[in-house]
Amino acid sequence: MIDVRRLRRLGAVRAEMPGRIAPQLAVLAKQPPATGQWSYEIKFDGYRLLSKCVAGVPTFYTRNGHDWTDRLPALADSLGSLPVKSVWLDGEAVVLNESGLPDFSALQNAFARRRTSSIVYFVFDLLYLDGFDLRHVALHERRDLLRQLLAEIDDARLRFSNDFEQDVHSLLDSACRMQLEGIVGKRADATYTEGRSPDWVKLKCRRRQEFVIGAYTQSRGARSGVRGLLLGVFERDGSLRYAGAAKAELRPKQLQAFAASLHERKSPPFLNPPARDPDREVVWVEPEKVVEVSFLEWTPVGEIRQGVMVGLREDKDAREVREEGVDLAMSTGAGERLSSGVRPVRITNPGRIIDPSSAVTKRDLISYYEAMADLMLPQIGNRPLMLVRAPDGISGALIYQKHAESQRFVAVESLPPSLHPGHAPLLVANTPAALVELAQLNVVEIHCWNASAPNLASPDQFILDLDPDPALPWRTMREAAMLAKVLLDEIGLESFCKTSGGKGLHLVIPLRPIHAWDEVKRFSHAIARHLARVVPERFSAVSGPRNRVGKVFVDYLRNGRGSTTAAAYSVRARPGLGVSVPISWDELGAVEGGDQWNVRTARQRRDMPWGGIERQQVITKQMTARLQA
Repeated sequence: MIDVRRLRRLGAVRAEMPGRIAPQLAVLAKQPPATGQWSYEIKFDGYRLLSKCVAGVPTFYTRNGHDWTDRLPALADSLGSLPVKSVWLDGEAVVLNESGLPDFSALQNAFARRRTSSIVYFVFDLLYLDGFDLRHVALHERRDLLRQLLAEIDDARLRFSNDFEQDVHSLLDSACRMQLEGIVGKRADATYTEGRSPDWVKLKCRRRQEFVIGAYTQSRGARSGVRGLLLGVFERDGSLRYAGAAKAELRPKQLQAFAASLHERKSPPFLNPPARDPDREVVWVEPEKVVEVSFLEWTPVGEIRQGVMVGLREDKDAREVREEGVDLAMSTGAGERLSSGVRPVRITNPGRIIDPSSAVTKRDLISYYEAMADLMLPQIGNRPLMLVRAPDGISGALIYQKHAESQRFVAVESLPPSLHPGHAPLLVANTPAALVELAQLNVVEIHCWNASAPNLASPDQFILDLDPDPALPWRTMREAAMLAKVLLDEIGLESFCKTSGGKGLHLVIPLRPIHAWDEVKRFSHAIARHLARVVPERFSAVSGPRNRVGKVFVDYLRNGRGSTTAAAYSVRARPGLGVSVPISWDELGAVEGGDQWNVRTARQRRDMPWGGIERQQVITKQMTARLQA
């Protein structure tokens, strides 16, 4: 009998029976949550089903809201026997093998042959009961009520999904050794939230998720048969991205029937179709069928390795299939939103270490760029970028990128090809979402041109990169920067200083965009030569390590068309992950190194010290003459 006073005390609300409830979904996590009270259940290898029963009339819904009641007559009878007037449940439909473990292939066969009496419904949540909405009740209380409800019946088809008290790492290890898919963790004090929520996390053994079939392959010359599947996931803009291949391990008759169910098309459905394999014929198909695939890992270019087909997913809509990742809001703490206001995005491998020396993770890097977007974007807006990616961390191979190449960006924009004739379109990042997207794609360093679109014919700044002999003491760098500033002041140019994030300092001199690239580069070279001529024991105007022994090289080479320099607030792909931070000339004397600030400390500097950086200066003949005098 329902205890009304207890339900109200727990936070239940008297309400009408909801017509539909969307399921709460888990986010993929690399590690168990470190804080909060969590309960853990087995991740069942089955079909997610929500169910309701009103006056003995049962209904089963898939996660997409499709009514599957007629497919589950035996299970419907069991649900109808519950001693309640009205109820909403959440659970998973499973077929168990002889060892008592979930068998996804057996589940598919049961539906295919319409022999579903062997299906077991493992129920893990109670959402509504006899006039009370329980979704605002804490999970552990809901499950306690559910346990009591199911204890009132003796039906092997309706079972309570037990949670386990043992250490989560031991539980996951046991699940993997039993060849289960993994475990699901749920915050014990959380309410029920429709849609994907950081209050539920899934920890998988071998990675598994759904993909959309965009093509199948067969041996060259064969008239029929399926050798492998070409798979995709939908992007946020609705396009289908190629995500790798999988073996189609089905019996010959099953493969024949499977191929016949696919609808062929003449062109690839992928925005980035894979290269042709000379040994295989590719048959493009409409992206309608969803298949579950087991695989080893995601590669840095967004494809899976060692994919194996597990089975078809008739319960899932192809348009909802995305690459599984971790919600940024979850990774930074439940409910936390960072300063830029970017919508939470899915991130892959958030716990991967970017820099072993500082233990900074990919999650930390994304969080940094999102937090600093309001300061960084005014410095890089509409400037073509050069990106330094570190898919295996900074100790691995670095990738340098100026164009989209095979990647499909969503927030990062491509400039019109007419702005840089004869080259692939250049990239620009103009929004906080673009910075987050770059960090998600393993970009550590962000460099930019000295010109802004649409006027790429003339630079709007030039940079003197003061690059010291590593053996020099830091006070020598400070003195070198002040000497360069004095020279610029004398010829009439205001300059602004920032740390390089490495060993040196950068001097930024804003310009009116009226000069040609060659003119600006010659002028910056003249400054370097002048400093080396006037103070030869301190400066060098010639590149190369042997030419800067005991000296500071004034690098003017970054001022040619297409050359780039690390942007203000960019992280550097070096041990410690230093950051290039703008400073005022007044505080230079207190700065202790070019990498004084890093990913964890740079965000403390919220005040931009470059007042007047927007001023437009002109290189005059008199300035050039003074350098030559």
